Amino acid sequence: MTYAYYQSVIRGEEMPLGLVDLDIFEENIRQILLRAKGTRIRVATKSVRCVSLLRRLLDADANIQGLMCYTAREAVWLSEQGFDDLLVAYPTYHLEQIRAVAQAVKRGVSIYLMVDKVEHLTQIQQVGKEENVVLPVCLDVDVSTKFPFLHFGVYRSSIRSKNDVVAFVEQVKSCPNIRLAGLMGYEAQIAGIVDNMKGQGVKNAIIRFLKRRSIPKIVALRKAAVKYLESQGIKLDFVNGGGTGSVESTIQEEVVTEVTVGSGFYTSTLFDNYRAFRHLPAFIYAVEVVRNPEPNIFTCLGGGYVASGPAGIDKVPRPHLPEGGKLISHEMAGEVQTPVKYKEDMGLNLGDPIFFRHAKAGELCEHFNEICLVSSGKIERKVKTYRGEGKVFL
Repeated sequence: MTYAYYQSVIRGEEMPLGLVDLDIFEENIRQILLRAKGTRIRVATKSVRCVSLLRRLLDADANIQGLMCYTAREAVWLSEQGFDDLLVAYPTYHLEQIRAVAQAVKRGVSIYLMVDKVEHLTQIQQVGKEENVVLPVCLDVDVSTKFPFLHFGVYRSSIRSKNDVVAFVEQVKSCPNIRLAGLMGYEAQIAGIVDNMKGQGVKNAIIRFLKRRSIPKIVALRKAAVKYLESQGIKLDFVNGGGTGSVESTIQEEVVTEVTVGSGFYTSTLFDNYRAFRHLPAFIYAVEVVRNPEPNIFTCLGGGYVASGPAGIDKVPRPHLPEGGKLISHEMAGEVQTPVKYKEDMGLNLGDPIFFRHAKAGELCEHFNEICLVSSGKIERKVKTYRGEGKVFL
C-alpha cells in the first residue's frame, strides 16, 4: 500500500496511532497456512497481544488451533475471555500464579504449564494436591546446538539430552497431581536468527551453514525424547516446535504435531531478512510531523519504540512510508522526538504522518491502548490491545 493510501485512511485521527491492515493480515495468514502444509499452527500471543486479533486468527482456519501464552496470568485471563488450549511458554514458579491456573483447570480449561526443573514440579505438585486437581505440564527440551566456542541458540531449558528426559520423567512419576501432556523444543537458532541480511553475505553464509548443521541434531533429540515418552506409555496431547522463521524445517519432523507462529502475522522488520519466505508488513504505526528544522528533515513527535534483545541497529524502528526515509544516526528514534531525513522533497507538511515499522511484532502493542483495523481504504473499527485492557503481564 502507498503513503497516500494510509494518509487518507487516518486523516483526522490523533497520532501516534497503531494500525493493522486487515487485507495484508489476511494474506499473511494465507501464506503461513501454505507454508505449514496442513500442520497445526499454535498462535504465539506475545506476538499479537490483542484479543480481537487472536480471535480472528483462530477463526481463520481449522489448522490454526490453540495459543502459546507467555505468562500463567495471561493464560488465565485469556481463559476468562473464552479461549482454551493454552500453553504457557515459560516456567511458572510463584505458587499463587500456579493456583490461578489450577482453579481454571478445575473449571475445565486446558492450560499447560512449562517445566524443565524438579523445582517446577515441586511447586506444581503442591498446588495440585491442595486444589485436588491434576495439572497438565509440557516438558521443554533445549534443542540449542553446541559448536566449538559457540552456543548456537538460546539458554532455555536444562533438559538437553535423552538421558535428561529419562531422569526428569522419573521425577514426574512421583507427582500424582501432575500429568506430562506435552513436549516442546524451540529451535531459536533456526526460527529467530535471520539468514538473508542485506550487505552481509559472508555472515549470511555462515549462519546458513550453522543452521544446516543444527537441524539434524534438533530432529534427533526431539524424536528421541518423544519415542522414549511413548515407550513409557505417556500419551502426549501435542509436540510443539518452531516459530515463524523455521516453519519449513519444523514441519518435516514426523513427531512434531504443531508449529508455533506469531510474528509472521504482523511481520515486523526482523522478519524481512529470511531467505525461505517473505511476508508483508501488516502492523505499522503513524507519528506526526511537528517540525521541519532543515529542508528534507522532518521531526516527528514520539515514535522511539525500540525492541528487546541484543542492542543493535536492527532493534530500532524503521521509517516505512513515505519510502526513502532514514533516521539520523546521532539521534535515531527518540521517546519524545524522531527526526527523519529524505534525499528529496517529499511534500510533507506539519501535521502529516510518517509511518514506521517496529522491529518486533507484539511489543508495539505495549505503546498503544487500541489498534485501528484498516480494510478497503477505511478504518473498519478500533480494538483494544492488552495494554488497552489494562493488562501488563511482564
